[in-house]
Amino acid sequence: MPTITYILKDGSARSIDARTGASVMETAIHHNVRGIDAECGGSCSCATCHVYVADDFIDRLPPPDDMEDELLDGVASERLPGSRLSCQLTVTPELDGLTVRVPETQV
Repeated sequence: MPTITYILKDGSARSIDARTGASVMETAIHHNVRGIDAECGGSCSCATCHVYVADDFIDRLPPPDDMEDELLDGVASERLPGSRLSCQLTVTPELDGLTVRVPETQV
């Protein structure tokens, strides 16, 4: 199982074994990761699952589609080059070791 590390707002880290095919958001929700609200349940319509992907993984991910890109323009915390919606990131074996940082706020 690929491992995803979530860096929480307080700076602590939680490493979680993720199911291949699940989203980074679903993995966070199922393991009670604080700070990923996912109000829309993963339908890419609210941007409350915003995360910052670690620099060394940005190029391993497909670029955001138009819908995700538009939603990222309205996130509550600053949009950075590594900003992604975790509902749009599918866990694959190639993402083993992925690190994402939870932003200060989602709303």
